[in-house]
Amino acid sequence: IKQAAKLYNQAKKLQKRAFADVKAGRKINTGEMEKVADGFIDSVFRNQDALACMTRMRNKNEYLMEHSINVSIIMTMFAKHLGLERDIIHQLATGALLHDVGKIGIPDEVLNKPGRLTDSEMDQMRQHVTLGYDVVKKSDDLTPIILEVVGDHHERLDGTGYPNQKNAEQLSQYARMIAIVDTYDAITSERSYAPAKAPAEAIRELYKARDVQFQAELVEAFIQSVGIYPAGTLVELTSGEIGVVVAESRTRRLLPKVILVLDSRKREYPKPKLVDLQDTAANGRGNPISISRSLEPGAHGIDISRYQI
Repeated sequence: IKQAAKLYNQAKKLQKRAFADVKAGRKINTGEMEKVADGFIDSVFRNQDALACMTRMRNKNEYLMEHSINVSIIMTMFAKHLGLERDIIHQLATGALLHDVGKIGIPDEVLNKPGRLTDSEMDQMRQHVTLGYDVVKKSDDLTPIILEVVGDHHERLDGTGYPNQKNAEQLSQYARMIAIVDTYDAITSERSYAPAKAPAEAIRELYKARDVQFQAELVEAFIQSVGIYPAGTLVELTSGEIGVVVAESRTRRLLPKVILVLDSRKREYPKPKLVDLQDTAANGRGNPISISRSLEPGAHGIDISRYQI
């Protein structure tokens, strides 16, 4: 976790610098972005749960910056699960870091509007894809895959996406992957116009759109890669206790390790305690304790960054 936190904070500093460069009309230092992508890959291959926890520690005032970082991390997890070569994973992670850079060119009153966008405002918002693509393509060392991730992350199989309304025949596997990952992280993040939803709810929404907007086989593979209860997810147990998932079981995905922070009456434990739901003793009624539901980020006023996970 300490290594993952250091890497995550380094990525945030680089994102701030990249956005400042775009605002000033300068080229982005893509070499630094690629080094961060390599760090994500090393961390995910070493211990996927550590960086997964970092993606759940959200700051709602830094959505734009954290979203791109989270998408890069989750894309790395997804690509690793699919068994893609490291060089391809590297390109996908780099593209994900850069995918929303065009939003710097969108007026703040549109980008951060708390309510529903008007049609004209939505048109402005959709321009961020083309703006971002135009920025990154100025860098001579970026590959076609990186450019594709930036340019196609809002395209959909049924042709309802933007900016080019591409259809299934025009979208590569990588474009289909970034669409899934970008949507998942957006749903689980608190945005100016929508509250954050639990990971399980985001998965339900992706599943509903399978074979319409998203490729069904990739949606199912994505769910397997992140799990129903990824590390950092707030959950309520059948005992009534509230906890934070800290590590998944790769064989029994519904029974992760959990740090309990609130008791059954929703009172804070003096000292959080770690339980492995695969080994937990039976509760008072003689039934095994398990997860009853996942909770939205911040439920019961819990800030998971307070706890030494």
